[in-house]
Amino acid sequence: MLFTQYYVECLSQASYLIGDRDSGQAVIVDPRRDIGEYLADAKANGLTIVGMINTHFHADFVSGHLELADATGAWIGYGEAASTDFPVRHLAEGERISLGHVTLKILATPGHTPESISVLVFEHPDNEIAYGVLTGDALFIGDVGRPDLLASIGFTADQLAIQLFHSVQTVLMGLPDAVRVFPAHGAGSSCGKNLSTERQSTIGEQRRLNYACQPMTQDQFVQVVTADQPSAPPYFVYNAILNRSEREHRPLTASPTALEDSSVDDALAAGALVLDTRTPTDFAAGHVIGSINVGADGRMAETVGMVLDPEQRVVLLSPDGQSDDDAMRMARIGFDHVVGYIPDAEAYLERNASRVEPASRLTARQLADLMESVEGLTVVDLRNPGELTDGVLPGALRIPLAELVRRIDEINLAAPVVVYCAGGWRSSVAASVLRSRGAKDVSDLIGGYSAWTLLHANASG
Repeated sequence: MLFTQYYVECLSQASYLIGDRDSGQAVIVDPRRDIGEYLADAKANGLTIVGMINTHFHADFVSGHLELADATGAWIGYGEAASTDFPVRHLAEGERISLGHVTLKILATPGHTPESISVLVFEHPDNEIAYGVLTGDALFIGDVGRPDLLASIGFTADQLAIQLFHSVQTVLMGLPDAVRVFPAHGAGSSCGKNLSTERQSTIGEQRRLNYACQPMTQDQFVQVVTADQPSAPPYFVYNAILNRSEREHRPLTASPTALEDSSVDDALAAGALVLDTRTPTDFAAGHVIGSINVGADGRMAETVGMVLDPEQRVVLLSPDGQSDDDAMRMARIGFDHVVGYIPDAEAYLERNASRVEPASRLTARQLADLMESVEGLTVVDLRNPGELTDGVLPGALRIPLAELVRRIDEINLAAPVVVYCAGGWRSSVAASVLRSRGAKDVSDLIGGYSAWTLLHANASG
């Protein structure tokens, strides 16, 4: 058997290739949209991709099932409850899929979404204990899939949490301890609240260590898994709908176009904006007025989906050599309207100095002084609910970054504003969004809440 996990850090997303070396057949589970790696690995190992399985309608990325079907002619598999605009193979509870010796068994594990399934992998069809189970978003390492996403239209969080209770506590915890657990996501994903940095585990480890796998009543389970979930990025509903729809297929060789200055001018005049993917430090030193900063060194795709509309036309201003990767990251969440990129970003900024401005960033000491001296100062905390246990700055307005655009009217953009997060990356994003919406006096806190607590720890010490 060939079993390969592919992990994308920017989305904390895992996909899998499962192949039988003797028969030469392989299946891809939860593929992302840039499928080149799967095709290359299958070819290198003498495998033919005969099918792909999506464990559910993903909300945080656009699945690559249509691209893979184009490239290979393979079937597309979903759980029985899935309804799509394209032909699929509906996979029933208990159904076995033979790849030769390697055999897959389908488990219905609804709760994160109604159509969610898990996939048991057996190296040989007569094995009593499976090699592993691909749990999608039903069971993570240290957590379970959240049941409250709007992607599950027509169901309440409590209804789905009840389904998840059975899926986790009975179906998955009913497997032997030795079965390996391979989830669809890891730490950082907004599909849960307590995901581990580990990329695989066992049923036994999760039975001992995962809070949601401990013995409890249904009511207790519903309460614990629905509490303190992070704000869902706005693009989640868009992706969940896109993944059940026929849509434009992304070419394998897709690449953004290098733009001359005049073409950049034309694009901006037609409503495009500059997406600056440099670090917050470089952005603060000088950026195109009105541009949005989402650094490529962080959770770029997910964050773009929090602050931009999927139809927004974009000109990329990326670090040298980064534009192809940046465009691909955006395509992974279905943001396909990249007009092109600015080659040699620093030279462009020098040539166009009249449309470039710096961004204000404050140290924790400077912010403390401002809070004492400036009347009408608005301080905005961008962190998620689970990050607030250590405290909040005095008087701070709490607006998670994922909610900023829809709640922007709660902020007085005519007054001085300071935004902060945990470490200073999200705050640069938020500050750039507020400036693009007309705010004149916006700063972000260097080092975030960590810097603030360090300042006060030193002062008290």
